[in-house]
Amino acid sequence: MPTPTDSLIEYPCDFPIKIMGPTQDDFAQTIVNVVIQHDPEFHAGKMEMRPSSKGNYLSLTATVRATSREQLDNLYRALSSHPMVKVVL
Repeated sequence: MPTPTDSLIEYPCDFPIKIMGPTQDDFAQTIVNVVIQHDPEFHAGKMEMRPSSKGNYLSLTATVRATSREQLDNLYRALSSHPMVKVVL
């Protein structure tokens, strides 16, 4: 049985995180700023943006350089608790 420290991910690696929220002018830049706090080498060029079919929501896929489970957990918590974010996958 796997222990909590076992991981299916080999670190370091590139790890995509999908973030969704309402379409707002500063949504993408705000998310970039949050991600940089956890991956200082991240830049906006590593992020894909897709508006929803009606344009009400924006889906961002940020590919971060994951160095540990703790880093990913902290980033996930920071994103999912952000008031502009509806969903983090």
